[in-house]
Amino acid sequence: MTLGPLEEELAKARAAYRNRGRWGEADVLGTLNFIDDAIRAHAAGLVRRGRSFSLAQGFDGLGDRTSTRWDGLGRGHDNKYAWHGGSRAVTDGDSVTGIEHLRDAFTGRGVLLDVGRAVGDARGELPDGYPISEEHLRDAVEAQGATSSVRRGDIVLVRTGQLGRVRRLGAWEGYASGDAPGLSFATLGWLHRTEIAAVATDTWGLEVRPSGFAEPAAEPLHRIAVPHLGLPLGELWDLEALAEDCAADGVYEFLLVAAPLPGTGAVGTPVNPIAVK
Repeated sequence: MTLGPLEEELAKARAAYRNRGRWGEADVLGTLNFIDDAIRAHAAGLVRRGRSFSLAQGFDGLGDRTSTRWDGLGRGHDNKYAWHGGSRAVTDGDSVTGIEHLRDAFTGRGVLLDVGRAVGDARGELPDGYPISEEHLRDAVEAQGATSSVRRGDIVLVRTGQLGRVRRLGAWEGYASGDAPGLSFATLGWLHRTEIAAVATDTWGLEVRPSGFAEPAAEPLHRIAVPHLGLPLGELWDLEALAEDCAADGVYEFLLVAAPLPGTGAVGTPVNPIAVK
């Protein structure tokens, strides 16, 4: 799938998918505002068996890859403007929307969309460069059943199967910088319309690489999702054991606690997410 000219598509997305100012000019939570006390209480009630899963890759052996992480609202920028509207470079510290403001925000209903199993190969894996579309996300929900229906305030985990493949083959070279399956730019409408709180995947960059644009495009989905939607993005999550359990018992919803390390001014952070079923 080849998209139109990059700047043209970015301009259309800026106009169509915008939450900036929705919760006031001083907002530091973005779409995490969608998680309220009722949603957290409901998520706690999803625990039936008490089985817990760490969704983190280990710090050791990652080489030049960083660990399982959240990208906060200071991580993405579009034309040098971030969620709070100020101008900044992506490598700067963030004194306005630092990750410390999200320290107690990432607790709620998690839902796994195992796109790898729904539309991938016999091993439940998508090939590198595979663009996940809105249709593929809907296919996963249909294949998995009612417990994977996506609701307002959910933290959505999208499994591509790439991590399982590189782990099985020992093919770590390129995992952090090469081609990868991932969310296509065209899923921005779904990410905005569903009013999810956050989204994470098992790949290094969350979005598909190459991007699908005819010209070079560095993280085009990030450029809209973070500074315009206010949507935190999770990368390098280990969804393999959780996905096996979900496939076995047919339940794809769970309590998810994924608190970031509250580094003052940090634009992202390592995290050890815990799913409890």
